[in-house]
Amino acid sequence: MNYIRPSLPHYRLAQVASWFVATFIFRRKILRNEIKGVDGPFVIIANHGSALDFTNLIGTTHRPMTMVISKSIFSTLPIKNYVRKMGMIAKQQFQTSVKDMKQMKAVIDHGQPLIIYPAGLMSEDGVSTPIPAATYKFLKWLGADVYVARSTGTYFVTPKWTKGFRPGRTYMDIYRLFTKEELSTMSVEDIRQKADDALQFDAYREQETHKIKYRHGDRIAGLENVLYMCPHCHQEFTMTVTDGNTLHCTACGFEATGDKCGFLHTAEGESIGIRYVSDWSRLIYDHLHQRIAGGEALSLSAPTAIHMVNEKKKKFEAVGQGTITLSNEGFTFTGEIHGAPTELSFPIANLPTLPFKPGKHFEIQHGNDIYRCVLEDGRLAMKFINMIKIFFDLSREQA
Repeated sequence: MNYIRPSLPHYRLAQVASWFVATFIFRRKILRNEIKGVDGPFVIIANHGSALDFTNLIGTTHRPMTMVISKSIFSTLPIKNYVRKMGMIAKQQFQTSVKDMKQMKAVIDHGQPLIIYPAGLMSEDGVSTPIPAATYKFLKWLGADVYVARSTGTYFVTPKWTKGFRPGRTYMDIYRLFTKEELSTMSVEDIRQKADDALQFDAYREQETHKIKYRHGDRIAGLENVLYMCPHCHQEFTMTVTDGNTLHCTACGFEATGDKCGFLHTAEGESIGIRYVSDWSRLIYDHLHQRIAGGEALSLSAPTAIHMVNEKKKKFEAVGQGTITLSNEGFTFTGEIHGAPTELSFPIANLPTLPFKPGKHFEIQHGNDIYRCVLEDGRLAMKFINMIKIFFDLSREQA
């Protein structure tokens, strides 16, 4: 597989633009930078709290680095041709083809740096998303030094559940995790443990140390699409946002108010006290997990529009509609696509989660196709994602 060298002029321009974002939006402070001045091939594995994490990273060394990005994002970028000239590798999330592997190995074989975000998805609740098990074998196979680029605070600057920026201090720590010699002698399980320790995070617990205030950090509109179940009465889809910063349950009246650090506060005397979005999210997961493991709620169906990428227009367009159903066997879709009656099945055995936007849609990436399910009731998107996670976890528990 041929290595596509990044165009230096295009890359330098991207570095300049990223510097402004890193400086004025993320207010990045670099704690360590052990890749500065390093020659030869190496791999950077980075945690993923924000859609713009790459802006904090590509200027940390003068050398052009090849980045692996989502095919869904790549296919719909207005500047797709520009990004292609930067040498980026686009791949389906949670799928790695032989072609993908060869493209990434070619970067290393040509003595160049490669950037990978192993989790694949930015976090919706401040907790890192699962890392596919094949990642650790892949790192060993690449045969290059591995560095970690760990960001702290980026989740609060661009939360997945809302729009816009919330500028505030973030930190980046770049250090070597493995030498290629160490990787060659380590077991895959030892690699997994060390990599997970370096990459996994809970942004809210980390925030207890820093207590950074973010501009508009107390504005929580959109969070109701992630925290869709009331922790007090356990009713689903009763959470609304009032006054821009208070989550309110229309069924029982439970309320929690956000502050500029991102923490939640319940009223004095309230029987349920929740400070972290991550804890509330986990409570929802655990409640649904218990129901599914007990034989309840084994499937979920919803009316949906189907959107697919129009390569010429570089955007998703509606191509059909029908009903999407999820069970522990996988997804089934019944309806029409491009005007023709269509029935599709998608296995989920190896899917720890899916790309999605809270309150809007989720994506099923199957082979070379991407089916974006834009739900008639967008509030269901997060429940579909929680069920995917639960089916994945249960399958591993029973293995």
